[in-house]
Amino acid sequence: MRRPKALLAALLATVLVATGCGAGPGTASDGPVRLLVFGAPEELAAYRTLIEAYGQARPGNEVQLIEASDRKDLLARLATSVAGGAPPDLFLMNYRFYGQFAAKNVVEPLDERIAASEKVNPADYYPVAMEAFTWGGQQLCLPQNVSSLAVYYNRTLFAEYQVPEPKAGWTWNDMVGTAIAMTRDDRGVMVKGTESEGAAVRPAVHGLGVEPSIIRVAPFTWSAGGEIVDDPDRPTRLTLDTPTGREALKNLVDLRQAYGVVPTDEEVEAEDDESRFANGRLAMLMSSRRSTTTFRSITGFEWDVAPLPVYQDQVGVLHSDAYCMTRGAKRKDAAWRFLEFAISAEGQEIIAATGRTVPSHIGVSQSPVFLDSSQPPRNATVFLDTVPTLRTLPTVSTWPEVEDVTAGILENALYRGDRLDDVIRALDEQTRPLFARGEHG
Repeated sequence: MRRPKALLAALLATVLVATGCGAGPGTASDGPVRLLVFGAPEELAAYRTLIEAYGQARPGNEVQLIEASDRKDLLARLATSVAGGAPPDLFLMNYRFYGQFAAKNVVEPLDERIAASEKVNPADYYPVAMEAFTWGGQQLCLPQNVSSLAVYYNRTLFAEYQVPEPKAGWTWNDMVGTAIAMTRDDRGVMVKGTESEGAAVRPAVHGLGVEPSIIRVAPFTWSAGGEIVDDPDRPTRLTLDTPTGREALKNLVDLRQAYGVVPTDEEVEAEDDESRFANGRLAMLMSSRRSTTTFRSITGFEWDVAPLPVYQDQVGVLHSDAYCMTRGAKRKDAAWRFLEFAISAEGQEIIAATGRTVPSHIGVSQSPVFLDSSQPPRNATVFLDTVPTLRTLPTVSTWPEVEDVTAGILENALYRGDRLDDVIRALDEQTRPLFARGEHG
């Protein structure tokens, strides 16, 4: 059984305080602009494509890609480099995680540069993504994407098992029923129930993959008319003890404990859900747009995307990454020139063509570059249809710690079947202190 991951809070707090809020204001230095990112190999290839195009369009302007191994590594690298007085000029980060750096004055506000720019007009971008990166009334970062959760599904398997494909307006119960119908043994026979309930064999194909996390619980709690925190702007506690919160939690746990449609903990440890889907052993996967670059390498079957199922109303949860400039950047003007290019229509067309993003630039998102039906997913409009329904998670500085703590609790609930009352109590008790010391934008 997996336990909560070791938190980065102590490291981040120590190094950020030690820096006195960042290094000096240097605006010029020799060498390339340094950009810190993380991602799967296909994602990193997309950023290299963008950098190469920038070099061709702007000869003499160099950008060095610094590749973190994962999000935890990116956060640690950023914190320690700031502490050492040698931060990257730019970093790419999800809005859920940048608050800890914004609160310590590590991020350079961009308002003046945006106002003077001939290439970046805030009106060209989806407001929900722009607003996610405001802190203290200032625009700290500029978003490259405005993704949402969707349900990736294996069309070839659905056709083989003669199960109707997911469609807009389907409900949570519809999804569960579909997942049950798609959970099969190696002969293609439906496998009903969990091993503890006497299922004859382990499934060769599981019906659904879903991450047991607060960001997966949130949209369904919202869809049922509930909230996950007491105050989205200044949260002090989780509110999953409400009827809507309890229902969303129970339904998540039931996917494994009652129906056995998601892989076991041991199976996920051996093969993560994204790999399992790509290998044809997972019929559906709940994920954001970032999985598209990986799945476009699939040659063994056809796949597509469907919207999230609903409880009452269609509600999505924002997944958005933005380019942020550090206050201690040594080449701020050069960094801004690359940031302008990356965020402009030209830059967003390049990265969108790789499949990585749902462009935050409205015009690019509605163009054939993104909606190209010759590249999967064919139903890319699912991501655009969801934009008006997107809601953001709190950007309180301690939110990364909240996600870390809740992930361990929810993993134990899904895979071990911890009592719901105990799960809710643990979620509340272990996150209240985190909210109490959090800072808000």
